[in-house]
Amino acid sequence: MKAHGLAEIHLAVFLFGLAGLFGKLLSFSPLIIVLGRVFFAGITLGLIIFFSSLSLQVKARRDIYFLLSLGPLLAIHWFSFFQSIQVSSVAIGLLSYSTFPAFTVFFEPLLSKEKIKKINIVLALVCLGGIYLITPKFDFHHADFQGVLWGVFSGLTFAFLTIFNRHLSQRYSSLQVAFYQDAAATVFLLPSLFLVSFTLNLCSIGLLFFLGTVCTAFSHTLFIKGMHFIQAQRAAIISSLEPVYGIVLA
Repeated sequence: MKAHGLAEIHLAVFLFGLAGLFGKLLSFSPLIIVLGRVFFAGITLGLIIFFSSLSLQVKARRDIYFLLSLGPLLAIHWFSFFQSIQVSSVAIGLLSYSTFPAFTVFFEPLLSKEKIKKINIVLALVCLGGIYLITPKFDFHHADFQGVLWGVFSGLTFAFLTIFNRHLSQRYSSLQVAFYQDAAATVFLLPSLFLVSFTLNLCSIGLLFFLGTVCTAFSHTLFIKGMHFIQAQRAAIISSLEPVYGIVLA
């Protein structure tokens, strides 16, 4: 089952890398891109759960609050991710976002009371050092530096999502976790419809549908499912391949 979990994590990471391209393919504000993403993802997951006769029942009241609170965190993560790509490039957005394994290495042991492995600390520092090397100019007015900052912030938020989802996956199915988070993220982002102007056409709707179903509902569920067998730190390290996939596809 561990090998199966690894395969699920790898496939999910490949689809995550593909998702980065939509930041350039769609000319909308990141708010609208993320709203479309979680909307279609939530509907897809809801239909799968309904026709599979799966239960959405939560075991404890505190769990429903926890599940729903991660929705806004997911929305913030994806907003900052697409914002990074739009203000800079797909490469910078993906590379700076890939710092999240470094954050996971430090925060997961603190939250789960596990010992930090020295090799993981070294790898985390190498990862952060790589971001220093790809940053062309440390100037807040420089688009690439803004992209790096947004990307690193996206990585930080995803690190917490990864850690929390690992714990939730021990009690709930990946479909349940992903559905509640995408649904909560959709509600959280609904006000953006009145804050940002945009025009939809068949092409953009099709892209958002693909982003929400394949690159989100399917990949998000796979990732959470795989973490049932894999430590968050290891899943985070595998996710470092996301920039490789995304840059090659770009």
